[in-house]
Amino acid sequence: GHRACLAGGGVRDLLLDRRPKDWDVATDADPGRVMELFDHAVPVGAQFGIVLVRLPEGEYHVARFRREGPYADGRHPERVEFAGPEADARRRDFTINGLFYDPGEGVLDYVGGREDLEAGLIRAIGDPAERFAEDGLRTLRAVRLAASLGFEIEPGTWQAIRECAHMVDLLSAERVRDELTRILVEGAAVPGFRLLRRSGLLERVLPEVAALKGVRQSPEHHPEGDVWRHVLLMLEQIDALDDPSPTLAWGVLLHDVGKPPAFSESDRIRFHGHDQLGAEMVEEIARRLRFSKRDGERVRMLTAQHMRFPNARRMRPGKLKRFLRQEGFEELLELHRIDCLASHGMLDLHDFCRRALEPAGEGEEDRLRPPPLLNGRDLIGLGLPPGPAFAEILRWVEDEQLEGRLRDRASALEAVRRRWVEEV
Repeated sequence: GHRACLAGGGVRDLLLDRRPKDWDVATDADPGRVMELFDHAVPVGAQFGIVLVRLPEGEYHVARFRREGPYADGRHPERVEFAGPEADARRRDFTINGLFYDPGEGVLDYVGGREDLEAGLIRAIGDPAERFAEDGLRTLRAVRLAASLGFEIEPGTWQAIRECAHMVDLLSAERVRDELTRILVEGAAVPGFRLLRRSGLLERVLPEVAALKGVRQSPEHHPEGDVWRHVLLMLEQIDALDDPSPTLAWGVLLHDVGKPPAFSESDRIRFHGHDQLGAEMVEEIARRLRFSKRDGERVRMLTAQHMRFPNARRMRPGKLKRFLRQEGFEELLELHRIDCLASHGMLDLHDFCRRALEPAGEGEEDRLRPPPLLNGRDLIGLGLPPGPAFAEILRWVEDEQLEGRLRDRASALEAVRRRWVEEV
């Protein structure tokens, strides 16, 4: 009994023959009425008249037609007034997101969205500076949409993005992080980060990455050019993956952030210790952008360890096995592969590690993580007093086991007796 239309990005994607990621419905029904009509409905934005409706096939955000303004804090409107679809369309960010689909009337376009879809343009609705002043995240969203759709940004909107880049300073770290992650993993990271740099947004949100531009590298190891060019070539590889993990994508973006401060040149260009310096910088970036603890630690690990591969062939068997079995190694190995393809192109170390991960024969599935030969009770049985030394002893036993010098419990007990009990 109420008017209801599909709204926003879902309509845009349908007109582009793309599968919508989510469904938004705009209606003249107030939130209370929506909750009466559906058994599984939860208010998620009462002040904006938004209700989340859960049905067996998925979730729908249902919002009442409204107009908003003004935005004193650069994020939240001071007032909301319920209105009709045209007023609702004119409060939205970009023309291609201001479309509605009415089941009875078809597409409703009050802002020229269909024309911009056909022309491949991202255009702000109304005054672009006002739209970006309302919510600075729209500057990042314009870049993401242009990159992911392969569209151009309309000149007036582009100029406003450049002039309003400082508005991102008002945004919460979580919103910035999530928008950057979407740019990284949705298949258009290269055009996205090129637009971020050209617009001045990159210097605001990730100055450490902006600093990569113009940092020269050794032609012997990096014939592709400066560090920024190298990272863009790596992001091309990320764009080619079906479903890259956010931590891998962030690892690619940040793995060389330590190079600008580590740069030195004498007989040749060097970046001594850039991996460890970069890991410290990643830790600060992760803290600033409010990464989860797990994601921050993973990206830090990828940065800190991406230079260990040249030593892989020279590692003792035990050290190599510990390297290969660490948490996140598959992502580290993929980062290394992408790093090589974006520079010298040689994958010999990648292939060596890949072969080392495979069982050499039947019954060798546990060779990287073999069952422990001894435990604390065994050490107590040898007469050793419990204490911090137990961890050192058990790690030594495991090292000997990984090296192939200890193969069973009896030999491990005898080795510990000789090394620790008889010494005592």
